[in-house]
Amino acid sequence: MGGSSSRNRSAPVREHRGIYRRYSRNGSSKWQATFDDKDGKAICPSLMELCTYKICQQVHQYDTFSMLPGDISQLIFDESVYSRRLTWNNLEAFRGCVLHDIDLGEYPGVDDSWMEAIFSHGSTLLSADLSGSNVTDCGLVHIKKCVNVEALNLNFCDQISDVGLDHIKGLLNLTTLSLKRNKNITAEGMSALSGLVNLLNLDLERCTSIYGGLVHLRCLSKLQALNLNCCNCITDADMEPLSELTNLKELQLSSTKVTDHGVVFLKGLHKLALLNMELCCVTAACLDSLSGLINLESLNLDSCIIRDNGLVHLAGLHRLKCLELSDTLVGSNGLRHLSGLVNLESLNLSFTAITDGGLKHLCGLSTLKSLNLDVRQITDTGLEALTSLTGLTHLDLFCAHITEAGTIHLRNFKNLQSLEICGGGLTDAGVANIKDLRSLMLLNLSQNYCLTDASLELIAGLTQLVSLNLSDSRVTSAGLQHLKPLKKLKSLSLESTEVTANDIKSLQENDLPNLVTFRPE
Repeated sequence: MGGSSSRNRSAPVREHRGIYRRYSRNGSSKWQATFDDKDGKAICPSLMELCTYKICQQVHQYDTFSMLPGDISQLIFDESVYSRRLTWNNLEAFRGCVLHDIDLGEYPGVDDSWMEAIFSHGSTLLSADLSGSNVTDCGLVHIKKCVNVEALNLNFCDQISDVGLDHIKGLLNLTTLSLKRNKNITAEGMSALSGLVNLLNLDLERCTSIYGGLVHLRCLSKLQALNLNCCNCITDADMEPLSELTNLKELQLSSTKVTDHGVVFLKGLHKLALLNMELCCVTAACLDSLSGLINLESLNLDSCIIRDNGLVHLAGLHRLKCLELSDTLVGSNGLRHLSGLVNLESLNLSFTAITDGGLKHLCGLSTLKSLNLDVRQITDTGLEALTSLTGLTHLDLFCAHITEAGTIHLRNFKNLQSLEICGGGLTDAGVANIKDLRSLMLLNLSQNYCLTDASLELIAGLTQLVSLNLSDSRVTSAGLQHLKPLKKLKSLSLESTEVTANDIKSLQENDLPNLVTFRPE
């Protein structure tokens, strides 16, 4: 019965969620059925699930669960956390149990007083998530006995300092360590990380006092993922130690002070598959340094000083799947260098200088699934040039000037799941060309003032819609009746229309029970 040890402990950040989605988080004693995402039929819980839920309703009545098999006590612990029934008092009932995973991320009330009981599991504990807690250096001292722990999440634990890091330096089995947003950790304290030789994933995002500390990572030869996003203290001088981390596959440098000079030190990281340099002061010169990283699959240059001629250095990165060029100086001429990236799946060109003429260079990218053309210069003519991209699932034309004539070309994109056209040129006749895109889950047609209730009637057939936005249009309360078939709708925005909050609430109560967010409210 090894179910409790089957979860993935390699991810740097684990979302806080319980095992049983069908139970409410408010601790209600009423069991709530969940629904299958495909056919909407209720799923009957297993006997184990029902028993676990029943025990958790009365968890305060039990002195100990230590006589239960480890995976059963793990289930009870997880559900107690998920239903918010775990307290400092009943935590003692789990002492002596074989718990492999303790996920208390963002859990209320967790502080140093919990730590002795939590870390009493010693060598059986394999992962601990204490993110967002009030744990301090003093509480972390108890983790020393957990010698087999593999994953430790201390995100947003802003009371932990260099002293706390000293307590974890003996955890030689650690493969994942996350210390996101901790301003108390300094370069000196990072020396405690130098002995964690089995570390694969290290997250130091928003650790703003670690300048000069990356030198202590030189010995972490197994490191595969390093997140330095928003560490505005990181400069070119910090890049030199990273040149020795030849097993790095993911490197996040967003919003650091790294320039072209620092990027030169990355030339030897030939296993690098993901590189994020968003908002860094780099130019085309840095792309020359990256041209030899042939295993790159994701490159983020959002808001960097990149012009058309710099894109020539990307032409040889044939494994590239995701490319972010938003808010750069790239224009139509530069797109010709991307025509050979035949594995590209996602391309963001929003807020660039491209025009309709440049889009012809993209027509051969048959693997493209997501394309962001939130660009004012794009018109119906540009959309026509993209009709060969029949595999598109996400198309963003937010500020593009698309009219009724241009929407005819949308009929080619039968697989679209997300579509945004908000440039103001659409009419009801244009929406008629969208009504047969039956895979759409998100549709944003806001700021098209000419749209009326007739558009709502056309949209009624898009029964897969989860999010719909027709703000700043001429739709009225009378048109809401057409939305009744959209049973999967969770978000509806009709701001700056004649529709009132009470109108939407009535629709929600009577016909759209899954609607959870709406505007106006």
